[in-house]
Amino acid sequence: MNYNVLMVHLDIDDPSDQRIQIAWQMAEEFEADLIGFCACNTYMPAPVDGDGGFEAQFLVQQTDDINRHLTMLRDRFEQVTGDSERATWRGLVGDPTGLLTKHARAADLIVSGRLEEDLQSNDFRNVDTGSLVLSSGRPVLLAGGDKSSFSADRILIGWKNTREARRAVIDALPLLRRASDVLLASVEASLNDEVKESIADVVRYLMKHGVKVRSEILLSSSHVGDTLLGTAHAMKADLIVAGGFGHSRLREWVFGGATRTLIADGSVHRFLSN
Repeated sequence: MNYNVLMVHLDIDDPSDQRIQIAWQMAEEFEADLIGFCACNTYMPAPVDGDGGFEAQFLVQQTDDINRHLTMLRDRFEQVTGDSERATWRGLVGDPTGLLTKHARAADLIVSGRLEEDLQSNDFRNVDTGSLVLSSGRPVLLAGGDKSSFSADRILIGWKNTREARRAVIDALPLLRRASDVLLASVEASLNDEVKESIADVVRYLMKHGVKVRSEILLSSSHVGDTLLGTAHAMKADLIVAGGFGHSRLREWVFGGATRTLIADGSVHRFLSN
């Protein structure tokens, strides 16, 4: 498996040149194509008395403004990628999360990132990262907020014997093979044979695929996401690989959980699969 096509997602109100640079660096390392993507939706204003002319004009003005922003973003994308035939742009008017989820069909991996908190609630203009992880059918790499380049020499895998974690291990193999230090870590309240057996199986599997991997059971009663982040910082990991929303999705969606913690933290690159 290799990443032959990457897609980098940009938010219209929070464009990130660093994210483009990271995605382009990855595309060059994997000799992959790169698709730049941004979408923004119009919204209907509160109705006013009249024949609807104001509403129609308002929508036309919104659409023109969105298209101007999309053109500026395309220019920024092309400033990084140059005139490479391997780089293409898609700028669309419509639901950002829904359109990105649909267009994920064109890529092996989506490169995205963390929005500033004051922008996160506008579904007309910005992608909801949790929905993207759940719905795209593709792994999502969330670039660290203060990172201007991509490195995955030291990788932490947050392991649970769930479908999502197994999917993440498979999806991340092209990166895992290139790393010099991979730690497969499971956060547990207590030791048991089932956990040991599952870790041993995954270590053998990864070694058969050429991954330099070691393992550790992290005995902790603390929040799983916080424990993984602490371990990542301690080992100076460049990347965390984990399954997204690995247990009750509704419960984690509403109350938060390890996935939400990883999405919210921008101190390290994160690779999530569902």
